[in-house]
Amino acid sequence: MTQITEQKPPWLKMKLPAGETVSGVRNLLREKGLYTVCEEARCPNQGECWAAGTATIMLMGDVCTRGCRFCAVKTGNPHGWLDPFEPRRVAEIAEIQELRYVVLTSVDRDDLEDLGAGHYASTIRAMKRKRPDLMVEALVPDFQGRANCIQALLESDVDVFAHNLETVESLHRRVRDARASYSQSLGVLAEAKRIRPAITTKSSLMLGLGESPSEIRKAMLDLRDVGTDILTLGQYLAPSKRHLPVERYLPPSEFDEYKQIAERELGFSFCASGPLVRSSYKAAEHFLLSRAS
Repeated sequence: MTQITEQKPPWLKMKLPAGETVSGVRNLLREKGLYTVCEEARCPNQGECWAAGTATIMLMGDVCTRGCRFCAVKTGNPHGWLDPFEPRRVAEIAEIQELRYVVLTSVDRDDLEDLGAGHYASTIRAMKRKRPDLMVEALVPDFQGRANCIQALLESDVDVFAHNLETVESLHRRVRDARASYSQSLGVLAEAKRIRPAITTKSSLMLGLGESPSEIRKAMLDLRDVGTDILTLGQYLAPSKRHLPVERYLPPSEFDEYKQIAERELGFSFCASGPLVRSSYKAAEHFLLSRAS
C-alpha cells in the first residue's frame, strides 16, 4: 500500500473554535490550571464540543508505556510517577457550570501496579462529590485485560465506560503496540458489561488505514457482540510523516452509510460517524445527556 500524497479533501477542513461559550470555558479552564486534550491534540471539534458542554482531560502525564504507530504521544517509562494532587485539581472542572459532560482519558501506564485504574477512580469520585449531576466518561486503556482494574474503575460511579478498538482485526498488529490485541480490547468491553450490565459502553474505530468494508462491518459486529452501546467512526489522519500513512480518505457519504448500518442493522444505541468525528465527540455525548435528562 502506498501513502497518499495529494492534499486533504475539502470535507476535512477544520473550523477554528469560536464564540462566547468557547472563550468562556477556555478562560475558566486557565484559571484552574487545567488543559484539555481538545486543545493539546488540536481537535477539529473543539469549539463544537465546548459549546455543547463537553471537554476531555488527560490524566497521568504525557508519557505512554505503549508505542502505537498511529499516535503522537511520547513513549517511555514514567517509573511509577503520579501526581497525587491531580484528582483534586481535575475535580475543579466540575465547578465550570457550562460543562455538562467530561471525558477522562489517559496514556497507558503499564508501570503502575494497578495500571492507573485507582487514579481514574479517585478522580471520578472527587468530581462526583463536587457535582453529582456531571456526567463522566472514562476512556481507558486496556488495563492488560485485568478484571480487577476494570472493576475498580466501575466502582467509582462513572457514567460511561469507553475503550477504543481503534482498527479492524487484520490491521491490529500493524497499527497498535504489540502488547495490545483485538481480542483483549473486546474482552475489556465485555468484562465491563459483565461487572455492571447497566453501564453504557462505548468504542471507536479509525478508518482509512487500509481496511475493507467487510472488515469494518465485522469489527462493528464484534463490538455489538460484547454489548457495546455507542460507536464513533472517524477518519484516520497521520500526526506526522513518521506515523502510519493514510491509505484512503473516506467521503462523508460512506460515513453516513456506516452510521445507518450501525444503528439500523446492528443495533447500536447511537453512532457518531464522520470524517472529523473523534472518540470524544459531542454528538455521542449529546445523545447520552438527552437520555439521562
